[in-house]
Amino acid sequence: MVGLSSTAFLVFNRVIGTSIFATPSTILRASGSVGLSFVLWLIGALAAACGTAVYIELGTGLPRSGGEKVYLEFMYRRPKLLATCVYAAYALLIGWSAANSSVFGEYILHAFNPAQTPSDLSKRLAGVLCITFSFIIHGTRPRWGIFLQDTLGVLKIIALGSIALSGLASLAGVPGFAIPDPPNNFEWQNFWEGSGQNGASALVMGLFTVVWSFVGYNNANYALSEVRDPVRTIKRAAPVAMSCVTIAYILANIAYFAVVPKDEILGSGRIVAALFFGKLWGVGAERIVAGIVAMSTLANVLTVLFTQGRAVIQELGREGILPFSGFFASSRPFNAPLTGLATQWLVSSSLVLTIPPGDAYLFMLNMITYPLALINAFVSAGLLFLHAPPSIRARLPWFEYDAVWNPPFRTWTPVVLLFFLSNVFLVFAPYVPPAPGFRVYENLPYWLHAVAATCVSLIGAAYWYVVWVWRPRRGGYTLVREWVREDGATRGVIKKVKLSFHDT
Repeated sequence: MVGLSSTAFLVFNRVIGTSIFATPSTILRASGSVGLSFVLWLIGALAAACGTAVYIELGTGLPRSGGEKVYLEFMYRRPKLLATCVYAAYALLIGWSAANSSVFGEYILHAFNPAQTPSDLSKRLAGVLCITFSFIIHGTRPRWGIFLQDTLGVLKIIALGSIALSGLASLAGVPGFAIPDPPNNFEWQNFWEGSGQNGASALVMGLFTVVWSFVGYNNANYALSEVRDPVRTIKRAAPVAMSCVTIAYILANIAYFAVVPKDEILGSGRIVAALFFGKLWGVGAERIVAGIVAMSTLANVLTVLFTQGRAVIQELGREGILPFSGFFASSRPFNAPLTGLATQWLVSSSLVLTIPPGDAYLFMLNMITYPLALINAFVSAGLLFLHAPPSIRARLPWFEYDAVWNPPFRTWTPVVLLFFLSNVFLVFAPYVPPAPGFRVYENLPYWLHAVAATCVSLIGAAYWYVVWVWRPRRGGYTLVREWVREDGATRGVIKKVKLSFHDT
């Protein structure tokens, strides 16, 4: 069973992936100024705090593994299995590891040769190699994979701590950390220069990037069944972890702007962390840190791939929801979720290889963040209904829950409402055209990630209608789930039961 410290690290290690090493330049470009970029980070921290409170309440009220899937099924019981099928479509068709593997490609190639700009093809191939390695080790030797991701995760903490402390030391003029010509990013006339110059659409893209940087505050909810005293533990572990993340992010941003000029951050792409150490201690340190960040990125890819493959896709297969559920539920031949991992490998690798150069990272990041905004909007809306009196809930045909909702931890309703409104904003804001002269993507329409993610949800809804409504209605049968024991685990088998004339 997992204790308090392990649960906190489960959240901390999931949230701190590649974002703080890769996104500051994107957020600065979207905001236009150093000051406004800090405002975006603080807004993201506020949204994450609201989200943490929401998921703590749900975790204490429904203390079992599964995360959003469990909550959506509990809140939206009618039509039966619709919410589950839409969630399954996101689990299968979104390349959750694509953006981070792309960052791995950039950092590992920079570590080998900082003086040369790698080609787009080499960065793509390095990213696919990262996903492939993670797939093979988790699919054939899962214990090795878990050990490796935990070991490499330590490098992530070391790198982030080094950035924060070195930057503060440089800002304070500590001998050995001071640079000859420090930037003037924190002078008041420069701090706000360029704020909002790229329009509302750019700010929305910046918010998407910041929100993605805080993704993972609900990571413990996926494994609550494995947590010792889950109600007490999650109430303490999640706030501690997210407070540490927020402090680390703010300190790292202060460090970047204390050492690296604004224009160089804008031109750094995703390798701002390596550029930071290069400014302090030269090319040798830049190469070492680029390698460390690449390894910490690999740790995040290992973590996300394993979580999606085992905790999500394999469990959906075991419930009989997916097509060919027996295939996805199996742990053969290596006692590992090989098929779920293979699905994520295929989708993520395809995205890395096919998205046009220059747009790959931002598009893949937005393709992850937009579905999460949709899911969080429905989860928080459902929680608002749970806060409503039972007499009001009784009028909602999809709820079917008329008891008093009384979890051990209850979030203040305005906090839930703020989290709901923030996610609704993120759902609709991407359709606002960018300001003249600013392009969200170089070669893609600005709205493509929102439309693509919406299409994924429609695929899930269409699958639900065809499999669970239309075909049974035409065939005169109903679908029932029977539980069988297989591969040392219980899984659901969907069987057809012919309806009698009286039933029809």
